[in-house]
This record gives sequence, C-alpha cells and structure tokens, in this order.
Amino acid sequence: MNAAIRNIQLVAVVIVLISTILAFFLEILKMYDTQTVTLADLLLMFIYIEVIGLVRSYWESRAVRVIYPLVIAITALSRYIILQDKESDPANLIYLASAILIVSLATVVIRFRRSKYLKIDKDKSNDL
Repeated sequence: MNAAIRNIQLVAVVIVLISTILAFFLEILKMYDTQTVTLADLLLMFIYIEVIGLVRSYWESRAVRVIYPLVIAITALSRYIILQDKESDPANLIYLASAILIVSLATVVIRFRRSKYLKIDKDKSNDL
C-alpha cells in the first residue's frame, strides 16, 4: 500500500513539474508576443523557478523542505502587491506587507533553528 501511495505521489510531482515548465514557457511566449517584460512577469517566473526547485528537492529527498513554500509565498505576496490597482484599499497593502514580514520571520526562525548557538539537536529537526 505504501508503495502505491508513493508512486501516486511521484506521478503527481511529475505532473506538477510538467505543468510548471509549460506555464513557464507560456509566460515567455506571452512576453515575446507583447514585447514587454514587467516586474509582475519576472516575479511570476521566479515563482515557477521556485516550484521547479521544490519539485527537484522533493524528488531527491522524498520530503518537502519548508523553506521553498515560504519563499514562494513571499514572492507571490510581493507580486500581488505589485499587481494591485491604485483604487484598492490602502489597508490591504499593510495587511500584505505584514504577511510578508510574518513569513520572512518564519523563514529566519527556521534558518536559525539549526544554528549552533541555539543548541538544538540536529537529529530532531529534519524537515529543513
């Protein structure tokens, strides 16, 4: 049963990888057609690159590293801020900036968790 579930997971990861690569090239094609490259386009491409890195990391270790989704979240929130129109509520900008700050702090905490100064057992923290 575990082997079947593992195979389903691997097939799903391959589907995610193929879909991400396809979306990446479609984004390049769209930029070529419009002859413009915006910051939102570049951030979207960074999101695709991070998803590909997440898939690679999962394929190699069979575990999702926590840092990748956090970096993807920061990039997605940044992209969302850039795409906001000028008529939107200014409070939304503060909420989104706060969300970026919280996710960034979570990333720092996860990074420092393995620091020798915190004296945390490295065998117990294996999700990084």
